Amino acid sequence: MARDKDVHVVPHDNEWAIKRPGKSRASSVHRTQREAIDAGRSTAQKDHSELFIHNKHGQIRERNSHGYGSYSAKG
Repeated sequence: MARDKDVHVVPHDNEWAIKRPGKSRASSVHRTQREAIDAGRSTAQKDHSELFIHNKHGQIRERNSHGYGSYSAKG
């Protein structure tokens, strides 16, 4: 389930963009995937959200939690 605060690193023309679910515009655009990942990770950590890193074909290749879901529920 996509959450508004999730951060996605996606291909954008010949560059890489940071996008949020439901938003049509990129939050930022970067020359390299590494630069976009670093920026996306910082944003996800600040917002306590998930970071999704996509490959050049748009498929999710990696996912990192920086907040919700990283705790254990009492049972």
